[in-house]
Amino acid sequence: MKDLSKYYEVNRKKWNELAEIHYKGDGYNVKSFIENRSGLYSLEIGEVGDVRNKSLLHLQCHFGKDTLSWNLRGAESVVGVDFSEKAISFATELANKMKLDAKFIHCNIYDLKDHLDEKFDIVYCSYGAIPWLHDLKTWAELISSYLKPGGFFYIVDAHPTAFIFDNDPNGDIAVKYSYFKKKEPIKFEEDGSYADADAKLKNLTEYSWNYSVSEIINLLIKAGLQIEFFNEHIEVPWKLYDMLEKKEGDWWTFPKEWVGREFPLLFSLKATKI
Repeated sequence: MKDLSKYYEVNRKKWNELAEIHYKGDGYNVKSFIENRSGLYSLEIGEVGDVRNKSLLHLQCHFGKDTLSWNLRGAESVVGVDFSEKAISFATELANKMKLDAKFIHCNIYDLKDHLDEKFDIVYCSYGAIPWLHDLKTWAELISSYLKPGGFFYIVDAHPTAFIFDNDPNGDIAVKYSYFKKKEPIKFEEDGSYADADAKLKNLTEYSWNYSVSEIINLLIKAGLQIEFFNEHIEVPWKLYDMLEKKEGDWWTFPKEWVGREFPLLFSLKATKI
């Protein structure tokens, strides 16, 4: 297999920079999170359900805001994993500030077996995770291996359809990328952040991979999971395209002139370990 380390190294450097911007800036509003002790959206709260007295593994946890939020909602033990050492450092700092009991691991999730050997009631993944992964077959098998029998996997992320379009600042979009995964990742040169459009980055380059809905679902099934639901949504909690309009809270959706032409921006899925 072709060495993919160069892609992950480029992405790691960028996410180290983004972690600092997100943790210290206003986009994630860490101060408010510390004061209000809640950082989840009603979508995942409702679909995941009661987590009291359950163990939860959060893959690609960034600086741990969601991870700690599940702990605050009653999860008995939480573990967060991310390939950005800065993100994990901030996650640990945040947990200490809030006096919360959480474990954070710095590693690529494909290397997690070298760092973690336990089973969980829930494996969780959210918002901007799948495109940074080169191999969903191994990902699905990893998820299954960390679940207790009867435990479940939950993911909420940008819909694969949303990644085929070019973002036109003039307010329209056009198909530019394949819906299906290609051998090589897609290279982007992106300044700013989804949480801070005005942020100036030193590391502009990033690499990502596209996947179809069928690939995601079928690989989870083959890994021994039973799909409980797959939902699609026309709202997303960040400005995915310039033409989207803000609704209540942090949610964005299509403007009025797009009514009748909407497509899914977000998906959520729950699958149980058989």
